[in-house]
Amino acid sequence: MADGEAKALEQLRSDIDALDQELLRLINARARLAIEVGQVKRASGGDAVFYRPEREAVILKRTLDSNPGPLPAAEAARLMREIMSTCLALEHPLRVAYLGPDGTYTHLAALKHFGGSITGVPLAGIDEVMREVESGGANYGVVPVENSIEGGVAQTLDALRESSLKLSGEIVLAIHHQLLSRAGSLADITHVYAHNQALAQCRRWLVSHLPHAECVPVASNAEGARRALADETSAAIAGERAAEIYAIPILHRNIEDEVGNTTRFVVVGRDSVPASGADVTSVMFTTPNRPGALHEVLSVLADAGISMTRIESRPLREAAWDYVFFVDLEGHVDTPSVAAALTELQRRTSRLKILGSYPRAVL
Repeated sequence: MADGEAKALEQLRSDIDALDQELLRLINARARLAIEVGQVKRASGGDAVFYRPEREAVILKRTLDSNPGPLPAAEAARLMREIMSTCLALEHPLRVAYLGPDGTYTHLAALKHFGGSITGVPLAGIDEVMREVESGGANYGVVPVENSIEGGVAQTLDALRESSLKLSGEIVLAIHHQLLSRAGSLADITHVYAHNQALAQCRRWLVSHLPHAECVPVASNAEGARRALADETSAAIAGERAAEIYAIPILHRNIEDEVGNTTRFVVVGRDSVPASGADVTSVMFTTPNRPGALHEVLSVLADAGISMTRIESRPLREAAWDYVFFVDLEGHVDTPSVAAALTELQRRTSRLKILGSYPRAVL
């Protein structure tokens, strides 16, 4: 390297070092302010609210919109998320329950939404996550609600129907399934362990490449990874994080059948969330058993100019061939047009339950 190039490189490194020091000073200044915010909230008495989903959503959106580059917008938002997570932990640590063990996609969704400074509470089932939040053992929970290929997650929809919890956020996660195994080749694999949803999302690949192997559903993909770790003749379908955590080689990458496979997760909590300006309201309802009842309900939304972004039905357990409908609407329950439409829905449905209004996923 020529002397001129060496000096230029040395100056650039010096500039980076100076910026690193300034970044550290500014982040610590933000952290001190977060601690002061916590002190003010505690001094005010009552049940102080430390985590504000609507405020964090606004900050992340502002980060995306104002980022000048060259840092990709998504990376800028991810860094801001981690700074907010670290500062909030100084103000008031969050306990977040999720479908475990560590390494599941639900675990990754929790980290994407809350950042890495939470205290994670991995649990064995969706119903356990809901109970942990209901009992106060966790501040929030994260559960899968729908997949772009396989549709709604029945356990979550059924649990939301019975729970007193409110939805307070959503996370959209791109899903890339890896085949994890200590086997030397596909021919050596006799069993494949994975959650039912993962098996369904890789069905064609499994039929084509592992027709001789038995597919065994388990509670989570991470649980499948733990089983595959103990048996060289078995494999698991899981994400890269699970491969890292359980130290299992990735035998084949990205075995999902469809490009663009994504899963949507929801955050459950005990409190309602104020409007952020870009919100979703989720409701569930049943209709009277008469012709045109569902059309009447949906026409209320159309007449009010409210966009319905999702509708899904589940059978009612109490009566054969009756259904409960889950619907996502654009807007917040405190928005006058949405509030008026929900009042009219209350009149036209047999039962209406507002599951919650929450900020739309920012990224």
